[in-house]
Amino acid sequence: MDEVKQLVADIKKRYFKPIYLLMGEEPYYIDKISNYIQETVLTEEERGFNQMVLYGRDVTVDDIVGHAKRFPMMAEYQVIIVKEAQDLHKSIENLVAYTKNPQPSTILVLNYKYKSIDKRKALYKAIKKVGLVFESPKLYENKIPSWMNRVLAAKNYSITPKAALMLTEFLGTDLSKISNELDKLVIILPEGTQITPELVEENIGISKDYNNFELHKAIAYRDTVKALKIVKYFGENPKENPMVLVIGFLFTYFSRILHLHGLHDKSPRSVSAALKISPFFTEEYIVAAKNYPMKKVSAIISDIRTFDAKSKGVGAQAVSQGDLLKELLVRIMY
Repeated sequence: MDEVKQLVADIKKRYFKPIYLLMGEEPYYIDKISNYIQETVLTEEERGFNQMVLYGRDVTVDDIVGHAKRFPMMAEYQVIIVKEAQDLHKSIENLVAYTKNPQPSTILVLNYKYKSIDKRKALYKAIKKVGLVFESPKLYENKIPSWMNRVLAAKNYSITPKAALMLTEFLGTDLSKISNELDKLVIILPEGTQITPELVEENIGISKDYNNFELHKAIAYRDTVKALKIVKYFGENPKENPMVLVIGFLFTYFSRILHLHGLHDKSPRSVSAALKISPFFTEEYIVAAKNYPMKKVSAIISDIRTFDAKSKGVGAQAVSQGDLLKELLVRIMY
């Protein structure tokens, strides 16, 4: 993100703001920026007396202001980092008075995770005037592969589209989890390596052939033999492929196909944007829409709901996950 690069560049040049409000649904960049400030603004000798990490659940706004108003000892600045500041949501507006006259020698960092401060209220507007507000939105699934490419390119690595999608399916959109797995691969693999599905399978343990991504593709292209093999594998390995996730992914998949049926513009670019999916997937979805008319998709979504209930013991006691998945697959493909 350009905003993150600019923020880091300013800190490197020692252009500091008295208050940093780091907020949003995605904690990855909040942690990265906060940790960078924590590790670079003060020298190791200065940190002992001039750096403090507080937690929102353990302090009050008055405590934060009291610390922030102190003067640094034998240093130009003191750094106060408030982690989990969202725990102060009921009282955080009381910081307004401090933001109107912040201590110039204090760098106050507020880590407000998983949500954002109300932009209509006084605190947000006050920090915007004197400090810096960084908002970290949740990335949609279709943006994750390109994010992986950017992260890996900075380290002189690359990743194939399928490998990126395997990791996205397995890890979701949690950037911290994805970053940790990429770091593991970077440590193991020589610089300049392109990360392939085979390397992901070998080093992370995600099957390149038996996963939800391949199941959806087999269903889309009506490859019954392949779909049955994958479902059989899921039934034999329920811990790695829990029924609730398989059904959840199928529901999302066919909901998107239903959405595609309602689009006026069914060009690949339009489909990718409307469904919020990677361009790598668009051809598959277009084929799926041709193979499964709108009426059939509606019936499939109804069946998925029914089997979701069955998987939780409603009307189908003592039926194995494998048998339920096979029966659902037959309902979908015939």
